[in-house]
Amino acid sequence: MNLLETFQFALGKAAETFSGLWPILLLSIVISVALKLYVDQDRVAAFLKRNQRNSVAMSTTLAVATPFCSCGTTAVVLGMMASTVPWAPIVAFLVASPLTSPQQMVYSAGLFGWPFAVTFMASSIILGLVGGALAGFADSRGWLKDQARLRPQRENALPNLEPLPRPGKPKVTTAMALREFFDLSWKLVLMFFGFSFIGYFLNGLIPQEWIHDLFGSGRILSVPLAALLGIPFYLNTEASMPLVRAFMDSGMSAGSALAFLITGAGTSIGALTGALAIARWRVIAIVLGTLIAGAVVFGMAYDMLIPFML
Repeated sequence: MNLLETFQFALGKAAETFSGLWPILLLSIVISVALKLYVDQDRVAAFLKRNQRNSVAMSTTLAVATPFCSCGTTAVVLGMMASTVPWAPIVAFLVASPLTSPQQMVYSAGLFGWPFAVTFMASSIILGLVGGALAGFADSRGWLKDQARLRPQRENALPNLEPLPRPGKPKVTTAMALREFFDLSWKLVLMFFGFSFIGYFLNGLIPQEWIHDLFGSGRILSVPLAALLGIPFYLNTEASMPLVRAFMDSGMSAGSALAFLITGAGTSIGALTGALAIARWRVIAIVLGTLIAGAVVFGMAYDMLIPFML
């Protein structure tokens, strides 16, 4: 195909994909708006501080159940550190929180199917638990001593001062919900359509044999390569998922797609910047090691199991 034909093909495929998935996208927007309006990052941090027993499991569960962006994740972790919560639940939250959330699960189900979405969610939970366990072991050996970039302050450090009142979340109104809905809708639609188009346009330029040879099912290095490429090339959920979906249409295996999304989401610029603002390199190494190794393991396992799931 020449460039004009490739452009027309990509535009048509992007429109076709959007027309088939808009109900799922609408549902994901509604869930996202509801969670954003009613879930408070300060309350999540306070809950984790009050419930440190079984803290890794609790931290992981809240990480995948809340819709926080990188800034929100950083705010929750800072709140946990303020009362000297140990590293294990903090690392669990850092690993699991960027990977998925309820609205992202619905979004990925629309693009890749429910088996993929459930596997992605399960992978996020397991990796959070594993990262927390590794951090707990390292912390018990003293390997994570002085790894916090910010010195935590105990609640009783200034006994003569009354804590300043914290403003609560404003009362949710219909106008506020509509503004959030409109704001999320146009961004999601623009990114979905734009990056679907880019993906299909690249598919028209790149021979399908190349994509299949690099990322196809049964290739030994396809999943590890996709996991590593997720680190520099992942943008965000709304942009990267439709882009990956387009490459899957040209031969990329589902396991390679899963590996790309796991490492990409966990090591995006926002996620890494937030983590580096909180912790030093030993903690970051646990987070990165958990994500990369987990992406490869789950990606390979998914490619092996997917014939039995369909």
